[in-house]
Amino acid sequence: MSIEDFKLADKLPIVLVLDDIRSLNNIGSIFRTADAFRIESIYLCGITAIPPHREIHKTALGATESVDWKYYKSVNKAVNELKQNGYRVLAIEQTNNSTFLNTYHPEKAGKFALIFGNEVHGVSENIVNVADYCIEIPQSGTKHSFNVSVSTGIVLWDIFLKL
Repeated sequence: MSIEDFKLADKLPIVLVLDDIRSLNNIGSIFRTADAFRIESIYLCGITAIPPHREIHKTALGATESVDWKYYKSVNKAVNELKQNGYRVLAIEQTNNSTFLNTYHPEKAGKFALIFGNEVHGVSENIVNVADYCIEIPQSGTKHSFNVSVSTGIVLWDIFLKL
């Protein structure tokens, strides 16, 4: 599919919100995954770097050209705008009240904003508090987290299948 065809094609009703992602390689990988699932857009927030950047391009492989994106200095502003536009806000984060990804069932006609947080600190607490759901990826190993770009792929695949 050409970039022009991609821009005109129907999109999965998902906006990815990257909350202070440090790694340029992670950002590029997330762009590439977003392209693969043909999502609506990516919102880059806070310290998350924006294209064009050589280190993002290394892993994005041109997906920064196909996937629409916006930059917001404040993740709060991005999330508030999405909520006002009817998006369900899903913080991908481990919390006391999180729902396991395998048991979450998105509304078929819904629009979704998936919030992925900083590699060390996760999704900002203030965003966790306003999210409609906190979604946790079940894990059974000795480690209790995934790389943010891996988490993005897992969550998008699961929601893609369910929608």
